[in-house]
Amino acid sequence: MPYCPVCIRERFDELRPAIDEAHERARSSFHLPARIPAEAGGVKCSLCVNECSIGEGGSGYCGVRRNIAGSIDGPDGDWAYVDWYYDPLPTNCVADWVCRGSKDHGYKNLAVFYGACTFDCLFCQNWHFRERKNKASVEDLVKAVDSLTGCVCYFGGDPTPFALHSLEASRLMSERRRKPRICWETNGSVAPAYMEKWLAFALASDGCIKIDFKTFNENLNIALCGASNRNTKENIRQVAECIEQREEPPVLIVNTLIIPGYIDEQELESMAKFIGSINKKIPWSFLAFYPHFRFDDMPCTSRKQAEMALSIAADYEIKNTHLGNVHLLR
Repeated sequence: MPYCPVCIRERFDELRPAIDEAHERARSSFHLPARIPAEAGGVKCSLCVNECSIGEGGSGYCGVRRNIAGSIDGPDGDWAYVDWYYDPLPTNCVADWVCRGSKDHGYKNLAVFYGACTFDCLFCQNWHFRERKNKASVEDLVKAVDSLTGCVCYFGGDPTPFALHSLEASRLMSERRRKPRICWETNGSVAPAYMEKWLAFALASDGCIKIDFKTFNENLNIALCGASNRNTKENIRQVAECIEQREEPPVLIVNTLIIPGYIDEQELESMAKFIGSINKKIPWSFLAFYPHFRFDDMPCTSRKQAEMALSIAADYEIKNTHLGNVHLLR
């Protein structure tokens, strides 16, 4: 991405062809649609912010929801491209500094890794999800929950393309004698109607919703992540409405990866103003960046940039902040 955030914010229409080309190159080797499908007369998928209009035989931007004979076919409540593994608690969850799971010694977290995403982040820290296509049923996943499973966290990729699968799995898990804490870690692109359903399970199980607030400016989000952050902002608002209902443990945690050069002072101030205008109690975690995927020639986050992020949050009276991956700071 050979453009600075200022140019992307102010000259977006001019730079859009080159931005689209960068994403096309990043996606082509994984056989993913180059752009968000907008076929005239296509079938509309309303699961996420992309609202793909998919032509016959084509797939949505996520690569897994398809137009088959004029209707959307793909992951539902029966199956998903998904792997899972166990982490002993406490683990390096982005919410570990405020979540009760960090005190659940002797138990384990079931980390549920979904193999698709609605974004195309050029800096993706888990880009290998594009190569993982283990197909499993919801029953297979639920069987992985045992008496020592304290937490279940859906992430990836992103749980959004598999929203129905995670909901059905959560329903079945909630019927068990020992109900696990259920959490989602997401880019926030899911349609708000589905976020509302995720939120109900998180609240009932003492879990949380962890939303990656990657950028504030929509143009910058499209440039870096290939898609709009419109739903991300709306879902932060929606989940934050329940903070007063349950402050401990917090039901919402917002995370921002501090990408050198892109998450600049203007982005951080806009994010802080946005979060502060909703609820100053929202926990906000900043994560240090490590070079990955198409941004593998970038430097790690500097200590100066991390300190600026914490300072700006404090200026807007957001005091429940956290800095992760401090070992990466330079």
